[in-house]
Amino acid sequence: MLAKMTAKNQLTLPKSVTKAIGPVEYFDIETRDGQIILTPVRIQRADAVRAKLAALELDEQDIQDAVSWAREESDRAAQ
Repeated sequence: MLAKMTAKNQLTLPKSVTKAIGPVEYFDIETRDGQIILTPVRIQRADAVRAKLAALELDEQDIQDAVSWAREESDRAAQ
């Protein structure tokens, strides 16, 4: 199968390929020995949020404090 690159560096995957892998929105892309390798990635939004929270070292209390602060600010702005 061939896929043509457009002037905007876009490729359209053949229908037979997308049908074989199922519904996918994102791909991990790497090059190896002159080849382009696309690996389907299914993003789990909740997992991404948890990973970000872990990276920031936020715990449950930090989140509760932030929500309380935001509600207090919202109440002040409404007055």
